[in-house]
Parts: sequence; structure tokens; C-alpha cells
Amino acid sequence: MAQKMAVECEHVIADTVEATEFPQLSQKYRVMSVPKIVVNEKTQFVGALPEERFLAEVMKGAASGKAK
Repeated sequence: MAQKMAVECEHVIADTVEATEFPQLSQKYRVMSVPKIVVNEKTQFVGALPEERFLAEVMKGAASGKAK
């Protein structure tokens, strides 16, 4: 879903990382299960969420990433 958002909106950048191929990132973000979504280094969630909830979590992360 993150990839689809990135295609539709120029303000969204999505990267997909294979956790087993990048153990340093897996450790940094404490990946224990997939999918794990990290937004602006602050908001994280795990699992396949319904689209509305996924968007709500991404928006919460986007808001937390704004300069104060």
C-alpha cells in the first residue's frame, strides 16, 4: 500500500527493504514481523492494515515529522 501511495502522490517516498538482507536496518527498527512500516523515523506499525487505518497511521507519522 505504501508503494501505491508513492506512485499516486509526489510527496510520498516509499522504500521496500528485505529484512533478512539488511540486518542492520532490521535491528535499528526492531523488525520482528513483516510488514513493518516506519514513517518519518517516528511512527511505526506492523501488519497489513485496512486501507483507511493504514492511511490514518501514515498521516499521523507525517504530522509527527513536520518541523516545530
